Amino acid sequence: MPDAAILVERHLGHRAGWLRAAVLGANDGIVSTSSLVLGVAGAGASSGAVVTAGVAGLVGGALSMAAGEYVSVSSQRDTEAADVRLEQRELRADPAGELRELAGIYEGRGLPTDLALRVAQSLTDRDALAAHVRDELGLEERRRARPLQAAWSSAVSFASGAALPLLAAALFTGGARTAAVAAVTLLALATLGTAGARLGGAPGRPATLRVVLWGVVAMTVTSGIGALVGTGV
Repeated sequence: MPDAAILVERHLGHRAGWLRAAVLGANDGIVSTSSLVLGVAGAGASSGAVVTAGVAGLVGGALSMAAGEYVSVSSQRDTEAADVRLEQRELRADPAGELRELAGIYEGRGLPTDLALRVAQSLTDRDALAAHVRDELGLEERRRARPLQAAWSSAVSFASGAALPLLAAALFTGGARTAAVAAVTLLALATLGTAGARLGGAPGRPATLRVVLWGVVAMTVTSGIGALVGTGV
């Protein structure tokens, strides 16, 4: 009888940190840059002004995304570190109470009382802090906040996304520019939605439609405002 095949489950939760930052950055880069160049073009600006605005939007947006992600994720990391320090103090002050608390967590998850206590004792003997950080605070190491990872993921993805409508704006002029930027943007957003869903293990169609729909709204509103401002000025 052949050996039974070993099934290896591949969960995707470890991707949550960088995937969120990358998808957010790329989506923001595509939508904000296409909206920017369409708005400036709608106001009647020259080709040079449209491209200059797009480049400024790409550079400024990438740096802004990196700084924003770093600051916000650092705040999350600081909160996590504060919780860990509090847990360390509680373990030093009342180890028996912390053991009962850990056993209560396992009992609440369905283990019999005696087994929950044995499991808690075993994990405490091995690494009490790690057990409490994981099971009491819910902080798994692979899902901890990583500011630098979030910052560079956001910046690189923003610049990559922004480059697509910017390239279309640089290659086309006049009425063809608007059509080219809109087409490139919609294609990029559809690709991003599909790729993000696939990497995150989510259904592709809802993610793609969601990304494309809001991109269309942003481009339409910005282009309309640009045209109104250009007419007024």
